[in-house]
Amino acid sequence: MPRLRVRDIDLYFERAGSGPRLLYIGGSGGDLRQQPSVFDGLLGKHFDLLSYDQRGLGRTDKPDTAYSMQDYAEDTLGLLDALGWERCLVMGVSFGGMVAQQVAVRAPERIARLVLACTSSGGAGGASYPLHELADLPERERMIRQLELSDVRRDADWRAAHPEDLASALDFMSQRAATGDDRPEDRAGARRQLEARIGHDVADRLSGLSMPVLIAAGLHDGIAPPENQKALESRIPDATLEFFDGGHLFLMQDRSAFPRIVEFLGAA
Repeated sequence: MPRLRVRDIDLYFERAGSGPRLLYIGGSGGDLRQQPSVFDGLLGKHFDLLSYDQRGLGRTDKPDTAYSMQDYAEDTLGLLDALGWERCLVMGVSFGGMVAQQVAVRAPERIARLVLACTSSGGAGGASYPLHELADLPERERMIRQLELSDVRRDADWRAAHPEDLASALDFMSQRAATGDDRPEDRAGARRQLEARIGHDVADRLSGLSMPVLIAAGLHDGIAPPENQKALESRIPDATLEFFDGGHLFLMQDRSAFPRIVEFLGAA
């Protein structure tokens, strides 16, 4: 397994493909064992693609301590340093978009172009939904609430009218959640990642970014809602905001999303 010592953890990463270097930072609960992975999609066909399991998740270490957004940013920069990637393209999705912002405000010279997908700046720019507040709900109730938040069209009326679609969505969520291990340290690591989001606030620092930025978002996202995307656009000087047909999972829902992202990143 490809693991590197980065700061205080052994960090698991994967790299594949050819072309411009692209770092992909996944979202809450991300685990590269989940299938399909980012390497199976369009990005893997166009880029020298790098991704990793963040601290507390997957096959990366899960220290028994609180995690901070600074930890996640420094882990990311440590991985780039260890691999000799002085500058690259970066795409961050959801929580990964928060990490990408934290990296960008600390080391903007390391990022050639930046994609922020379904994410938020925190602070005055608005926070993404506090998912840690759902952690103690019964499993089915939690999944239904997450489903509704991920796409606000999937309300009680939709669920009543589409029982087969609801069952399929819940089954998919269960399969994703079952990937990997289920030891106490795994559950604790996932929760600590969610809790780290509480401290995310770069709203007042985004004006210093100078790289081109694509803000990609779903029209029906209840986790990183449209108003948060407009706030990001207003704070980043060279930002383009584009909405897609979907919710928090618009990358899976709208087939035009990844081609547009490849087009943007390929212009570097």
